Amino acid sequence: MSVLITGGAGFIGSNLARRLVAEGHRVTILDDFSTGLRSNIESLSVSVIDSSVEHLNDVSMLPENLDAIVHLAARGSVPRSIAEPLATHSVNVTGTLNVLEVARRVGARVIFSSSSSVYGANTDLPKTESMWTSPLSPYAASKLAGEGYCAAYSESYGVPTTVFRFFNIFGPWQRPDHDYAAVIPRWIWAALNRQPILLDGDGTQTRDFTYVDTVVDTIVSAIDRELNHPLPINLAFGNRISLLEVIGELERIFGRTLEVQKRPRRTADVPHSQNDPTLLNSVFPTVTPVSFPEALGRTVEWMRSNGPAAGSL
Repeated sequence: MSVLITGGAGFIGSNLARRLVAEGHRVTILDDFSTGLRSNIESLSVSVIDSSVEHLNDVSMLPENLDAIVHLAARGSVPRSIAEPLATHSVNVTGTLNVLEVARRVGARVIFSSSSSVYGANTDLPKTESMWTSPLSPYAASKLAGEGYCAAYSESYGVPTTVFRFFNIFGPWQRPDHDYAAVIPRWIWAALNRQPILLDGDGTQTRDFTYVDTVVDTIVSAIDRELNHPLPINLAFGNRISLLEVIGELERIFGRTLEVQKRPRRTADVPHSQNDPTLLNSVFPTVTPVSFPEALGRTVEWMRSNGPAAGSL
């Protein structure tokens, strides 16, 4: 198939691109390289469009006979969205609308990456897709708006869409080196360099961590099956792992006690997260998640093997 990946030079996008190329799909990447890096995809046989989804209004730049768009491009991070709400809206909402409009014009299916943050103030656990949503940050609100546009384009124009609500994804090619880096790559990089681990809050916060290969397995299955799912699907497998447990696993892997420095809890930070994977398992029965200890070990080994380059991906 011919697949366009927006944000394809980023963490999830570059992992997905590798898999799709290996399986014989024709891949085009659209990325403005504001956070994604050319080095992530330089070895791949892909076409590259150097642009932002904010400016995606010319279908002539896209490949002919486009089958699917995996829309991963986004301005991520809850703290960054609080600092820069208008920029978050422009990329995450207007950009998503542009993607859907292109899909409508060329007849492509859309897979949209939403976020578990849309549940926000809803503290009930585990999360099911039928639960009410209540975003606590501009980032979460922008993702919920994107979901709404997917539903509207599916109903109004017949654009086939599938929405995945990502939880906490980690693995190789995830950047540890910027202000809004995710916790696992940031902590692994600190441990590798014998620097203190910076812990926001008391560490009892829990997350449903999911390995990137498992996420890629799910997305590729959706592409191959030409899935069109009417409701959002939570993409996580029911883990509830505290940040203190993550530190404990890292200490086991590194074989030593890690220095931890505590900081105040972040604004709009959801204290606990866990998915009920009933719907996910029913739609993707052949996808088997990699266990957290194994996935964490693979990620540490990848960052260790890549040395200094892993800190400047």
